[in-house]
Amino acid sequence: MKVLILEDEVPAQMQLKRLFSVYYPDAVIAAVLDSVDKAVRWLALNSADLIMMDVELSDGICFELFNRVTAMPPVIIVTAYEHYALAALKKSAVDYLLKPVGDTEFVEAVEKCINPPATPRDLWSLGKLVNQSQEFKQRFVIKVGDQIFVIKTQDIAYFFSEEKSTYIMTREGKPYLSDSSLESIEEQIDPKEFFKLARNCIVSITAINSISKFFNSRLRIELLPPYKQPIIVSRQRVPAFMRWIEGEAE
Repeated sequence: MKVLILEDEVPAQMQLKRLFSVYYPDAVIAAVLDSVDKAVRWLALNSADLIMMDVELSDGICFELFNRVTAMPPVIIVTAYEHYALAALKKSAVDYLLKPVGDTEFVEAVEKCINPPATPRDLWSLGKLVNQSQEFKQRFVIKVGDQIFVIKTQDIAYFFSEEKSTYIMTREGKPYLSDSSLESIEEQIDPKEFFKLARNCIVSITAINSISKFFNSRLRIELLPPYKQPIIVSRQRVPAFMRWIEGEAE
């Protein structure tokens, strides 16, 4: 079994290595990497049977790896944070372990990869169970020169991307440049309160100023504070958008 460890903290790297040496001495630790970019480059040239992966890596959130690698091996998430559990389930992670990882739960998780159950996991039921204690991001920290601003999530109207940069628009109409990608932000916010209208915009329910029909069964959305242009919801996204408007998260 070839194992790739994605972890940017040395003590956590050492603990995973120890657990494999004790319980799976024949396993080969093919690489230990600390960033999404390094993992993408490594997986383009190499293969692994299992990835042990922390959520918060040196260059961002690990879930971006799923968007950049087409064929992912089984993944076990190992993190200190509970609030990423639902996002991990959406990406079909095999298991979700909280640090510090216990020996028993480590073995149980790896065994799920080696000997997968005859019937698939009921991810929807598990997702609902996790969601009962789900904690979404409550604030974003923004650095502007020598200043640091703390923006409460409840004060955000929408997130948008433009020319490979991501911005946070507050309800007061002030845009702030964010270090996070739109994809990583989407994994951290409450889907009952925010919806991805288009590839470049995630909006709060409170920021929708008007909704009107548009040709070819699409919808035209105007935001407040105003976005530079109305946003068109594709025909494929309209049913999900209407369910969200009515109070049903995707």
